[in-house]
Amino acid sequence: MSEWSDRAGPWARARMPDGQELDVIVTGRSRTPDGHWWYECEAILPSRYQHPDGRVEPGSAPTAIVVAAESITPLPGERYEALPTAGAVAGRQWVAVRVRGVGQEGPWWCVHRRDCWQARDGWLTRRITAREAVALLADGEDARVCDVCRPDRALRTAR
Repeated sequence: MSEWSDRAGPWARARMPDGQELDVIVTGRSRTPDGHWWYECEAILPSRYQHPDGRVEPGSAPTAIVVAAESITPLPGERYEALPTAGAVAGRQWVAVRVRGVGQEGPWWCVHRRDCWQARDGWLTRRITAREAVALLADGEDARVCDVCRPDRALRTAR
């Protein structure tokens, strides 16, 4: 192996769809909106190198692949903590915005759909899961639904 492969990321064992296993370099992981985790990897596959004088010799080259998390087995001694991770909050489809009260009315949480344009009006914003949104709305006094995106309609099925 070359020196770049030692710096590229930790190694793992990937199970291919046909059942074969392949050692790969893990370069990142991401979570898709449906909640599934995927690992971005580089498989070191056979290649050829052609010299300027025309000679050709066998070699290897990294090839990008994506592997479902359930098909990845960590290897002992490898460190995975520093892997770039995208979508860690995927599955958090709702936004809770803390809204300042007016007059005698104290502040409350307003629950929005994640893509609601009104979700930016508060002084404190956080993404929450459907379960957290239902629990927050069950507290009636401290939470309300956005009257524009109406998340309560979709959350009825989450209850």
